[in-house]
Amino acid sequence: MRYASITNRLAHLGSGKWALHLKAREMVSKGIPVIELTIGEPDIQPDEALLEEANRAMRGGRTRYSNGRGEPRVLAALAEKYRFRQPGITEENILCFPGTQTALFAVMLGLVEDDDAVLVCDPLYATYEGVIAATGASMVPVPLRPEHGFHLRAEDLEAAVTPECRVLLLNTPHNPTGATLTRDEIAAIGEVCVRHDLWIVCDEVYEQLIFERDFASPFDLPQLAERTVVVSSISKSHAAPGFRSGWAIGPQEFCNRLLAVSETMLFGGQPFIADMTAKALSEEFDTAARMRESYKRRADLILDHLAGHNTLRPMMPEAGMFLLIDVSASGLDGETFAIRLLEDKQVAVMPGTSFGEQANGFIRLSLTVADDVLADAVDRIAAFSDGLDKHAGDRKWAS
Repeated sequence: MRYASITNRLAHLGSGKWALHLKAREMVSKGIPVIELTIGEPDIQPDEALLEEANRAMRGGRTRYSNGRGEPRVLAALAEKYRFRQPGITEENILCFPGTQTALFAVMLGLVEDDDAVLVCDPLYATYEGVIAATGASMVPVPLRPEHGFHLRAEDLEAAVTPECRVLLLNTPHNPTGATLTRDEIAAIGEVCVRHDLWIVCDEVYEQLIFERDFASPFDLPQLAERTVVVSSISKSHAAPGFRSGWAIGPQEFCNRLLAVSETMLFGGQPFIADMTAKALSEEFDTAARMRESYKRRADLILDHLAGHNTLRPMMPEAGMFLLIDVSASGLDGETFAIRLLEDKQVAVMPGTSFGEQANGFIRLSLTVADDVLADAVDRIAAFSDGLDKHAGDRKWAS
């Protein structure tokens, strides 16, 4: 039988990047206690008022079909949120989607195709490669260097641009590094994008989880607004990843063109979730502040536990719910280190290779477990590293 080429392009870009996480879940199902530090699921619940709003709306009959752009209440709430950043925003600048991932997929589908290329920072979030490959476009990695705090530098972007490039896929605050670009850095990056007539697609899902600096976006700069599309959601800001409620904000012409793509894919989301989202965006909740405090404290905890360690070098994030540890001095790459750590110490972390070549020597830890559990996990990681046979082979799991 014949299949569309997209199935070949995505054959190795789906759950394969999460193989270690899935292995850890399999071990747990067999009764093996594993400390999971793999995925970014907040360890607190959404605010009770949001759950009550979703329940009220659902029981009140808000379970019927929606429309392709979004429910009126959530569109109004989003317009109000982004109008503070870019005056003149209306509902025609907005499209609602079930989560950032779907928004990103649709946006990229509307901007690139075969023979085009997309510039992406490396390290990168694990699904970006697949989102780009789905369109038929190719990915052009732009290195983020540890010595620069994993901040994208305009000169590195300039050096990576090819004639085929149409889009810069930006992520700030960044996953997996936590790097958060400044306004001046974004302006310099924007100059490169203007010079080469590039769209900027900016994933801003960690906007409210910045520890100590201000948030900056290319969408906020007048010279970049007409070439910028923002994607985001309530998954991280309101600890509600399972509700799948996100959006894309961009120029009116772009959103009006993409509307037919959105309608063909989805034709609307769930009205009761839209009502919950509107409430989340329209009122003040302390969810993000509580997460910021706990994630910053836990990152500090890791740095304290590994202070002076010979082979483990934690990289303090500026935002988000993850922390990278450089394990290259152990003599193992991040994937081998992570596999053997799970087998020997029952701690599951993400290997850096899931996030690109530049993260090959790293592992990524989630900060979304209780402090005492995280401390135990870090002590196990240190003990594993201390007892490591540096001459052991790159042992893999049996298939």
